[in-house]
Amino acid sequence: MAGSCSNHFLTPLLILVTFTTYITSTSAARPVVAGGTNNIEFIKTSCSSTTYPKLCYTTLAVHASVIQTSPLLLAHTALSVTLNNTQSTYAMTTKLLQSRHLSPREVAAMQDCVELLSDSVDQLRDSLAEMSRLKGSNFDLTMNDMQTWVSAAMTNEDTCTQGFSESKGIIKRVNCDYWRRINCGDVKNVLRERVVNIAHLTSNALALVNNLASTHG
Repeated sequence: MAGSCSNHFLTPLLILVTFTTYITSTSAARPVVAGGTNNIEFIKTSCSSTTYPKLCYTTLAVHASVIQTSPLLLAHTALSVTLNNTQSTYAMTTKLLQSRHLSPREVAAMQDCVELLSDSVDQLRDSLAEMSRLKGSNFDLTMNDMQTWVSAAMTNEDTCTQGFSESKGIIKRVNCDYWRRINCGDVKNVLRERVVNIAHLTSNALALVNNLASTHG
């Protein structure tokens, strides 16, 4: 699991390089909107079609200069933000699993969640990799693969959240040096909030991917 964790953090760099090369070659003729006002309005309007529009806007508006008014770049950025947050939560869950202060039931819930989040990282990473292939006659097939993977990632995150809800025990104390920003008596709830957050981010990313699909053909 430790080896796969390091791979999860390295692969987005390769994806970003590949996707940036693709975007540069396909968007050179598109005019850049000066000032950024139109970029912000584009993001705000696009986010209004998501389930969690406020979260969508706050996480993507900071990338307005990169997204500009491109549905492709918007969906790509949403997936990238979601992947980064999922990786962070995966690392947090893995670290917590090493605590000696977990009950057997909590260990079981943690192990399930680690596996589910690992799968989500892989699925989101695969979706980002596929995005560079969204062109020509393969668009519909590639888009279908992306939608399937992002949807599966969201299901994994929802399942992880349910596991926390079913675990009634409270993790009373863990390594406070690592969790110094968290109340040590409420770690489980904080972690659950993190998983819920990435589930919401994934939901928004899927909506923006679906919007991108609707612009084709």
